[in-house]
Order: sequence, then structure tokens, then C-alpha cells
Amino acid sequence: MRFLVAIPVYNEAPYIGGVIPRVQEHADDILVVDDGSTDGTGEALSRYSVAVRRHETNRGYGAALRTAFEYAGDEGFDWVLTMDCDGQHEPESIPCFRERAMRGGVDVISGTRYARESGDDAPNDRRAINATITAEINERLGGLLGGGISDAFCGFKAHRVTALTGMRFEENGYAFPMRFWVQAAALRLRVTEMPVERIYHDYNRTFGGGLDDPATRLEHYRHAFHCELARCAARLPESATVDSESRCR
Repeated sequence: MRFLVAIPVYNEAPYIGGVIPRVQEHADDILVVDDGSTDGTGEALSRYSVAVRRHETNRGYGAALRTAFEYAGDEGFDWVLTMDCDGQHEPESIPCFRERAMRGGVDVISGTRYARESGDDAPNDRRAINATITAEINERLGGLLGGGISDAFCGFKAHRVTALTGMRFEENGYAFPMRFWVQAAALRLRVTEMPVERIYHDYNRTFGGGLDDPATRLEHYRHAFHCELARCAARLPESATVDSESRCR
């Protein structure tokens, strides 16, 4: 089984030296997608033997994931594990994801920071929005996602590469998970969760583009979710898509 670890980065130069060597202890194949960094991230990455794909301009988190998925497919990997480079995802968990993937029977192994009450306190607005969106996903799609999920936004996630080929990725930004979960349900992918630590080093990190306002961010996620429900309506139960077309407008 060929297992790729893919790390999207944007202006992560301060974290590269503390994360990449730890990832290399647990993974032979590593891809870093540099999403248009301007802070010396590229120079920092040049010190390590990892594959790098660079976007000339900042295109967004979802766009970086799309590049990672395309690379995994083109290079013949069986699984791709995505993780952040800001220290919130512990490289020591990589073997757990790989072991679960090798056991088979699943297409998506999603990290969950809320399966147990441990680790750092999440910023109040992020935790509240995550809880709200996760509940709405479960209400609409829980029966199609292994009985439901507990952390809609965790980016520490392993994907069977062949399962990604049926997906249509057009979201470039932070709403990528909303569209991902709808498509996973529409394709009846087999989903399981894996507990991971809840770690926050920087409580002041921003989303940009007006999304730092919690109400704006929540509405943005909801809009993306309902637009994807409407787009995938033919492959989903009617109960999952009721009112989604009107809410997408």
C-alpha cells in the first residue's frame, strides 16, 4: 500500500522546521503544497527531501487540497493523508491512520478532536460553529456517513485515492469540508473517525475575506453546504435536500 502524507501550507515558515522532520520520522512519501507563500516558506522547505508543488498565487485551502489529491492520483498512491503544518496535527498519529487504512473496509478516516474531552480549549467561536455545522450535516446526512461525524472541520484525514475519483472539487476556500461531506454521502463512501489531539498554538489566526466575523463565516459554510446538497440532490434522499435549492440562492 502506497501512503502519501500531503501538507498544504501558506506562510508557514516558522513551523516548517518543527513539523517536517517529525513527519519524516513516520512517512517516506511527503508532498507539501505551497499555496503562494511569501514569507520564506519555499526556502525553508528546500532544506528537506520532500516533494513540493507550488501555487504562484494564494488560491486557498481547498485549492491546495485539490492539488494534493491530483498529485496522489497521478503518482499512483493508494491513500493520501492530509494534515496541517501549524503544529495542530501531531505527526506521531500518522502510523495510526496508516494502520487503519491497511485494515481495509473504509474510504475516509477522519480525525476528530471532540471524541474525548482532552487537549486544548478551542476558540469559542470555532467550537460553536463546528458544533452547529456538524449537527446540521448529521441531521441531513448522518445515516450516509457511518452513522454521523463529530468534527466536520478536522483537516487531519486519510482518503482512499480511488474513492476521490468520483468527486468533483470546485471549492477553493475554507468551505471545502462542507462540499466534501456532501459528496462523500452522495457516493456512499465508507467513513470512520479516529480520535486525535485537540491542539491550538495560535488563537489569533485569521480566515481573511470577512470570514473572521463568526456570523459571516457560519453563513458562508451553510451556503456552501446547501449549494452542494442541491447539486447532488439526484444522488441523495429527498429528506436530505429539502429546501436546499432555495437556501443556495
